[in-house]
Amino acid sequence: MADMGKFSVSRVPTAIVDGFKSPGAPAFIPAISLAGYWLFGEAGLLVAALLLPALYCFGVTFSNYSPPTHSFYGKNALHLRDTLIATLETALKDCVGNGRKTACFVIELDDYGTLSKRLAAREQDALMRKCGERLRSTLRDMDVIARLDGAVFSVALAPAHRLDLESAIQLAGRLQSVLEEPILMDTATYHVTASIGFALPEALKKKTGQNLLDSAELALGQARGIGQGTIRAFSPDMLETKISKHALQDRVAEALESGQITAWFQPQVCTNTGRISGFEALARWIHPQKGTIPPSDFLPALETAGLLERLGEVILFDALSALRKWDAEGLDVPTVGINFCTPELCNPKLVEKIKWELDRYELAPERLTVEVLETVVSQSENDMISRNIEGLAELGCAIDLDDFGTGHASISNIRRFAVGRIKIDRSFVTRIDEDPKQQKMVAAILTMAEQLELDTLAEGVETVGEHTLLAQLGCGHIQGFGLARPMPFEDSLAWIQAHTAKIAQPPEISQGFK
Repeated sequence: MADMGKFSVSRVPTAIVDGFKSPGAPAFIPAISLAGYWLFGEAGLLVAALLLPALYCFGVTFSNYSPPTHSFYGKNALHLRDTLIATLETALKDCVGNGRKTACFVIELDDYGTLSKRLAAREQDALMRKCGERLRSTLRDMDVIARLDGAVFSVALAPAHRLDLESAIQLAGRLQSVLEEPILMDTATYHVTASIGFALPEALKKKTGQNLLDSAELALGQARGIGQGTIRAFSPDMLETKISKHALQDRVAEALESGQITAWFQPQVCTNTGRISGFEALARWIHPQKGTIPPSDFLPALETAGLLERLGEVILFDALSALRKWDAEGLDVPTVGINFCTPELCNPKLVEKIKWELDRYELAPERLTVEVLETVVSQSENDMISRNIEGLAELGCAIDLDDFGTGHASISNIRRFAVGRIKIDRSFVTRIDEDPKQQKMVAAILTMAEQLELDTLAEGVETVGEHTLLAQLGCGHIQGFGLARPMPFEDSLAWIQAHTAKIAQPPEISQGFK
């Protein structure tokens, strides 16, 4: 009995507080108040009316959940990975038996590698800080945000009621939206988009902080494989599709030779006429069991395996074959663009090889567009690269300067390499219809191109507004998801026919008043 008395005295305050944490606690407040009045009269009613709501608020506010206080980069801190995992562990334990839930989100800025080429180290850090501050402003005080590797953030949500799949998707959309607002730094404006993966504990077999974070990262990988600005929730079947980096390196050579890695084609359209001006051939890996493998995953594996030049041969074969098949179907596709990597451009036999392939397919050299990164042109100390680009231009191939604005190519190099068209990087194009500074930047690029008698193509066009404004500014061609996503050759036939039919129809004009 003594032990029982000791237990009850020490546990009563905690038990009362825990009882008032319950979601159904408010329903009992009127009944308890009535009992107080019945037993003790008006004094009991007064005490119950004042004390019970206070106890409930105390119980809800002071739960067992307490996020880590250690912080980085100042007051609104970005926490490190181990702190985030510890936070998730605490949150998972606090959710047991009380109907509350937590979740983990992993957010990655799309195409940050290209954007970072325009920024000094100080500016990169400032950009990431601003992104972290924006994410912080969207979350609650008890939620924890961590800066992981590169341009990746992760969020551990504090336990909450009514946290389900739908509300998690809505939160992911808000996080995307706040990052997509223009970011002003010094005198420049930057636009970013983000892909997000998230995981809810109920989808996990083993409910640990580490597993919750790993699952959210796996969902992010799936999102990146689909395209920029994608949101994906973790599901158990994703575990079956996961391929480790070591496994990628082991399988990528087999995938390349077995035809799993092929060229997909993204159309390019003239802004004046609407006609198809070409396609860009892009490498895609469709695994028979694991689905789409993101290029950001398999291209480094190919580079590590020394197979980038072999990949170039596969893409060249697919591109020239596609041109022949389009011609056979009577479809008008003037040219196909191919990205040439540094190992290919260092090959002394490259020009001879391309000439032989064009002759074999009976195609004129101008049907092939050679796309060279601006970073390659701006770092042109390698005489073999210079020789090959100049040789391809002399052969008659069109030369496109890719990702213009990221590599600081000089005008003299643009002239020396016989560049015929510059491809304006998507970082300048995003939200150009909403941002006057983006408009001025692109207008300046287009003016320079006009003076140098260069054609222009804008990459990453995603909206009708961007398309319209680029046409008004005088950009010659566009390419991007707003027009069409990359597609396998078989799908391109129907797309070309539908697009050709669409531009052939005269616009409908209202007859106005009768």
